[in-house]
Amino acid sequence: MEEKAKRITNGDGGNQKVAFYKLFTFADRYDIILMAVGTISAMANGLAQPIMSVLIGKIINVFGFSDHDHMVKEVSKVAVKFLYLAVYACVVSFLQVSCWMVTGERQSARIRGLYLKTILRQDIGFFDTETNTGEVIGRMSGDTILIQESMGEKVGKFIQLISTFFGGITVACIIGRRLTVALIPCIPLIVATGGAMALIMSKMAGRGQLAYAEAENVIEQAVGSIRTVVAFTGEKQATQKYEKKLEIAYKSMVQQGLFSGLGLGIMMVVSYCTYGIAIWYGAWLIMEKGYTGGQVMNVIFAILSGGMSLGQTLPSLNAFAAGQAAAYKMFETIRTKPKIDAYSMTGKVLDEIKGDIELKDIYFRYPARPDMQIFAGFSLVVPNGTTVALVGQSGSGKSTVISLIERFYDPESGEVLIDGIDLKKLQLRWIRSKIGLVSQEPILFATTIRENIVYGKEDASDEEIRTAVKLASATRFVDKLPQGLDTMVGDHGTQLSGGQKQRLAIARAILKNPKILLLDEATSALDAESERTVQDALVKLMSSRTTIVVAHRLTTIRTANMIAVVQQGKIIEKGTHEEMIQDPEGAYSQLVCLQEVSKKGGVEELELRENISVSHNQTDFGLPRPINLNQTKETHENKSSTENKASKKRKKVSLRRLAHLNKPEIPVLLAGSLAAAVHGIVYPVQGLLMSSTIKIFFEPSDQLRKDSHFWAIIFVLLGLTDLIVVPFQNYLFAIAGGRLIKRIRSLSFDKVIHQEISWFDNTANSSGVIGARLSTDAAAVKSIVGDALALIMQNIATVIAALIIAFAANWILAIVILLMTPIIVLQGYFQTKCITGFSANAKEKYEEASQVASDAVSSIRTVASFCAEDKVMDLYQQKCEAPKKQGVRLGLVSGSGYGISFLALYCINSLCFYVGSWLIQKRMATFGEFFQVFFALTMTALAVSQTSAMAPDRNKAKDSAASIFEILDSKPKIDSSSNKGTVLPIVHGHIEFQHVSFRYPTRPDIQIFSDLSLQENIGILREKIVGMSSE
Repeated sequence: MEEKAKRITNGDGGNQKVAFYKLFTFADRYDIILMAVGTISAMANGLAQPIMSVLIGKIINVFGFSDHDHMVKEVSKVAVKFLYLAVYACVVSFLQVSCWMVTGERQSARIRGLYLKTILRQDIGFFDTETNTGEVIGRMSGDTILIQESMGEKVGKFIQLISTFFGGITVACIIGRRLTVALIPCIPLIVATGGAMALIMSKMAGRGQLAYAEAENVIEQAVGSIRTVVAFTGEKQATQKYEKKLEIAYKSMVQQGLFSGLGLGIMMVVSYCTYGIAIWYGAWLIMEKGYTGGQVMNVIFAILSGGMSLGQTLPSLNAFAAGQAAAYKMFETIRTKPKIDAYSMTGKVLDEIKGDIELKDIYFRYPARPDMQIFAGFSLVVPNGTTVALVGQSGSGKSTVISLIERFYDPESGEVLIDGIDLKKLQLRWIRSKIGLVSQEPILFATTIRENIVYGKEDASDEEIRTAVKLASATRFVDKLPQGLDTMVGDHGTQLSGGQKQRLAIARAILKNPKILLLDEATSALDAESERTVQDALVKLMSSRTTIVVAHRLTTIRTANMIAVVQQGKIIEKGTHEEMIQDPEGAYSQLVCLQEVSKKGGVEELELRENISVSHNQTDFGLPRPINLNQTKETHENKSSTENKASKKRKKVSLRRLAHLNKPEIPVLLAGSLAAAVHGIVYPVQGLLMSSTIKIFFEPSDQLRKDSHFWAIIFVLLGLTDLIVVPFQNYLFAIAGGRLIKRIRSLSFDKVIHQEISWFDNTANSSGVIGARLSTDAAAVKSIVGDALALIMQNIATVIAALIIAFAANWILAIVILLMTPIIVLQGYFQTKCITGFSANAKEKYEEASQVASDAVSSIRTVASFCAEDKVMDLYQQKCEAPKKQGVRLGLVSGSGYGISFLALYCINSLCFYVGSWLIQKRMATFGEFFQVFFALTMTALAVSQTSAMAPDRNKAKDSAASIFEILDSKPKIDSSSNKGTVLPIVHGHIEFQHVSFRYPTRPDIQIFSDLSLQENIGILREKIVGMSSE
């Protein structure tokens, strides 16, 4: 598959997109069959529309030429053909949508898995230079959706529309070649206008999405580092930065509304002008060339349906372009062959490893910092079974040694040798399985304590786990937790303190029982008492294996076989503690002296009772996110239950309160509503004009010549009306909607940034969740307020105008056809709903799977160190299985709905024509009245149903509104925006705790402080003690 990806993306990289047909490179045999059946069915479905125009032409001729006594009989013959067409369209529509949806789901899932597998196999340098966690997550959650949209039901819809176009042109040429030749030049104008609009719209949308992405980054940084933001009173600065990004997005949204309105208005005026030309020239052909009225209307319907179908391909084309661009990025990643391949099975596997380590004449620079030389000729020998400690100032290169031994990076020159063999020649997965790493930043997976520790050894027994916990000095705090080893550590390990997380990481390394142990500041997060206990355990553990310790506290490495002082990438001194401490001028002695001076300048360590604190909710900012590897059903159910309860607790929000958010834009909304109402009237008026046009085609030549000129001009005026009101409507509602989104986002972010810290300890208020709420919820509220108002005004005007026209023409016929319009409304609704938004739910369906992927990428070093790539992939595939099956089921259900919608439409048309002919035969209606009522009501019903189907989910929008107001209505217990309180003229810095009792809100069952009294000179400046972060 990697070779396939190479062939796909090789070529003109300037275009930065793959060829469309190469999107389907990863299709299997079953997918090929589905695509073949779906394509044939889409082509057949596309021909249904031209066939219907032929039948309508025959119906018009029957109504125009048949005498009343035989009308029902003649119409019945054509009506039966409508029933045949209904069954035909139902079957091919079902196959079209079902096949393309199912294959799109299957292929996109396959691409997702391949992309994640490729990401996990990349070397760490790739993440330093080529990408970052945010970009990878964006591609996993965004680009894969775009690819799925470009290879699913939109492909079938595109083929259907193209088939309709060519079928319409063919039918028109067969029935009326002269009129067809006259009307065809109008089609490129419609397509060109739509294409230009789509191009401009995509650029505007891209600009807006970029601004919103930058705004999301502001949220991620501010909320992710909320303690730092609050500590430096940076709330106002963060809010201002966020609002700047929102302003850019707002301007883009307004421009997008203006250009979309202009494009749609021009398309409408071109279409109506085409009607005018067809009526005028068609009348001439009837008078001079012997055309019939049905023939002319047949050509008009065929040409315009074909032209409009070509214009309707633009959403599909946009989806294809977006998918091709997204695929280029993803396939480029897939074809990237890492220098250090985590999945490679090549290399030597030794029967036994001794643990001798040698770094020989190493030259190294980090890929992300090529201008900074880290090592230049660095050498270090670590005999097996010995402990070597690396000390020195920060940035001297100590941790780089760890990274090179783990083979996160390869040196520019020189060798890293294990048992005398170059590390590059050893199988990577095997050698990493022999190395245990405990880093300064403990990464725990968002699962139970037991499952976190078991990552050191998959088949570990309960006894082995408890022994590892005991050796890591974690038994006491683990046993005091509510569920013991089965306690969930939470996202980012927020349920544990930094020291507790570190002890669990050490236990995981102990369980792995590695031959080589790498400790990178492994005890830095521990308090003095726990450090001594863990250090004793580590000394015992290190006695039988090769150990490299990177340490800041020099007291922890005095027993090392060798201590090396690293400075600016070079070892400037080495030896044992006793040897180097003899030289007072030596680098090591000076480091020891500095630490002793620092310690004496502080306070004496206190012997505190262990029960002072069991846990505290400390968040380590700037750390990668943990991997969500919890697979237990119980946890999933608890999570779902909690979310459901939270959702139920949210108060319902009244529409009035929602509208109040848009109150400053009331004048703009009223003007936009007026434009929407005028636009809504156009649909029934169009039906009235078409019925009048049909009627004049059967008039005498003199009257036909006169009336054709009049109605042609009326059609042009109707188009000019739309040209004015549609841009006006779109522009005004874009202003109102854009301001609303900006206002909601700004108010919500300002409220969030001023919440108390404990509010952020809740996983429901993480940076990712907050970012999603501000983006999706704000758009949803806009849709239910501003957008809904435009839709309501347009539909109300449409319905009222249609009823007036219909009942004024013939109230009996109006009632009969009105009884059938609900079915037409429903079929149009389901037809549009089924074909527009299948992929819209894909992001939600795959949210859990995407979370696994994003968490794995965020913690890529931990994944690599524990060789957990296969475990991540297995879990990811498990999480994808349910939504994949759901997508297949959705394809079948949607295909059924799409097919039934066509069945209903053609059956209703057949019934309407039959009932109309019966009423005309009984002298209860006239030929002109029938078409006047029929077109006014049916075109109105289709317009209302299709626009309603495009409307947002009202319930979902209300949930989003409740979510927004939950933030806006929240009252922080510690409000950093409040100006209340005493302001001291001078701060001396005296700090005192008086009888303080405290529990973390997220862990109310654990007492942190109980009646604690403390003054600044007995604990604040000393080395870390249990509960110090709470201070």
